[in-house]
Amino acid sequence: MKVELLSITEHAEELIESAGRTAYKTFDKKKEGSEKKFIRMLVANGHLSVLEHAYASFRITGGSRAFTHQLVRHRLCAFTQQSQRYVNEKDFTYVEPESIEMNSEAHSLFSAFMQKAREVYIELKEMGIKNEDARFVLPNAVQSEIVVTANLREWRHIIELRGGAGSQWEIREMAIKILESLKKQVPAVFEDYQVDMKRKVIVRSTT
Repeated sequence: MKVELLSITEHAEELIESAGRTAYKTFDKKKEGSEKKFIRMLVANGHLSVLEHAYASFRITGGSRAFTHQLVRHRLCAFTQQSQRYVNEKDFTYVEPESIEMNSEAHSLFSAFMQKAREVYIELKEMGIKNEDARFVLPNAVQSEIVVTANLREWRHIIELRGGAGSQWEIREMAIKILESLKKQVPAVFEDYQVDMKRKVIVRSTT
């Protein structure tokens, strides 16, 4: 899976501070570098609505349709996804879970099913069936591409929910990569989240 940052609100942390100080009327305390401390205070106090003033957009490629079905449940995001109605999927690539790949019998069964799905899709197309109907035979394993935009508060929610040990491995991989990107761009907003590389999960520090 590839995660590419397409856009992020310019000077996002400074914007968050400027907006947040409206609530406290503490503009006199705003100075160079003060946004970091201010954002830490907001996060510590749970005043996360101020983070909604800044947005980030990502392009995610190489994930399965099973993965994107989970992702689009986050209704506070904007999504644009590769269409199986307009795109001919005869050359589709797919995601194979490691649990299947490492089991020779399961791998053979899975690979045969993917090949059969491709053959049936192509046969339907050759019969004059449109993409929008031929796609009904495509499995959830088919790779897709999706662009996601969300405010930084929502990204925190997604990262915490989807990065934990109880989440599905594919969407957890996405959450980790997005966190790594956002920690570079807006470190104060996400510094309480860390990646446990040994377990490949996201953990949050409450101290």
